[in-house]
Amino acid sequence: MFVGNMKLHFGVTALTRTWFVRRVQNSREPCFHVGFRLKSTNAARIQIGLEKNSNYSSTVAPIKVPIDLPITRDASKESQSQIETDFSKIELLRKEKSILVDRFGRMHNYLRISLTEKCNLRCRYCMPEEGISLAPKQEMLTSEEILHIAKVFVGQGITKIRLTGGEPLIRKDIVELCREFGRMEKLEDICITTNGILLERKLGPLIDAGVNRINISLDTLVEPKFEFITRRSGFQRVKRVIEKAVVSDLDTVKVNCVVKRGFNEDELVDFVDWTKDLRLEVRFIEYMPFDGNKWNPESVVPYYEMVDIIKQAYPEFSRNRQRDGPNPTSKTWSVPGFTGNVGFISSMSKHFCGSCNRLRITADGNLKACLFGSRELSLRDVLRQEDVSPTNREMNLLATLRNAVWQKDRSLGGYNSPEDIAKAENNREMIRIGG
Repeated sequence: MFVGNMKLHFGVTALTRTWFVRRVQNSREPCFHVGFRLKSTNAARIQIGLEKNSNYSSTVAPIKVPIDLPITRDASKESQSQIETDFSKIELLRKEKSILVDRFGRMHNYLRISLTEKCNLRCRYCMPEEGISLAPKQEMLTSEEILHIAKVFVGQGITKIRLTGGEPLIRKDIVELCREFGRMEKLEDICITTNGILLERKLGPLIDAGVNRINISLDTLVEPKFEFITRRSGFQRVKRVIEKAVVSDLDTVKVNCVVKRGFNEDELVDFVDWTKDLRLEVRFIEYMPFDGNKWNPESVVPYYEMVDIIKQAYPEFSRNRQRDGPNPTSKTWSVPGFTGNVGFISSMSKHFCGSCNRLRITADGNLKACLFGSRELSLRDVLRQEDVSPTNREMNLLATLRNAVWQKDRSLGGYNSPEDIAKAENNREMIRIGG
């Protein structure tokens, strides 16, 4: 590892770099980066720069990181504080599935994969009225690339994958893809988010292929309003398949309802009534800003206002709060005696960034560590590298995804407020991110 008391700096030779990689491989944990500085100490420790941030949340603290989390040269040069970690901790971290950990200590085990940018609806909060320019087919991930990337992530601790779009059920090979996901060891949940238009005839085959959780988007229980918000017909079809799904073998069925002031806040109680006899969770989602959806803060109905509206019909509602899971996005209640639950996703009024465990892959192969962030790294380009051995390509892929996770912002994609997100010019439309 060391030659006498020699210190290795950024100009380290190729020979020395090779030696370092071989040494770490002998420890069964390969290292793929060079932006580090080593000191010859008995503990064989590595110093890694950690960017100082005065806005650290008290609940999201920096941690000691494993050495195989890559950092860039720029990040190291700009670092204002140093942390140390022992090589002996690498194996422990690997066993604890904490490889996909960011600089704030958040471990990621949930991957959302967008299968397509295409959709058979035109929801106003998701797509601009004029539509979007679809990326060329050759820029989209192939089925083989999707499965390859998924296997890599599962090998790094991902236990839950959600397939999104666009509309994922548009893909002709959706059932075959799900069947392949079902063959991946250590993958515990295969989930789909869909608008429900094509679900009825595919529900059985998807369940047989291994899908165990489905979220269905429905923003209104009034058919003319459905046609207004989606710019298409199909309300009865969606409502029918929801009622069919809740009596299927699925573990969970959830309805995603984006609440927009002046459009559907008057239907909250009607949605709650729907949970009386159905094994269903209705999740009310605060209206969020994305490129082209004309978001403004006055359109947001904060979750606590929604709770107050429901309490007027069911006073005991707020006293029946459900226990949060380890990485909650939804604050969940139920009406006593009702079969289903009601959740609130408060991304705008009370975000849950401090416990975020999610990563996203766009249909064109970019890894987004945050829904609101504009920073993306292309996994597709790494997979399609020419004149690179399969081993090096795989190492580059691992380094890229770990680097993306490590650079994840503390909250809101690095913006200070929802208003700043709305003003950003370099984020995508929601349909091109993946719901």
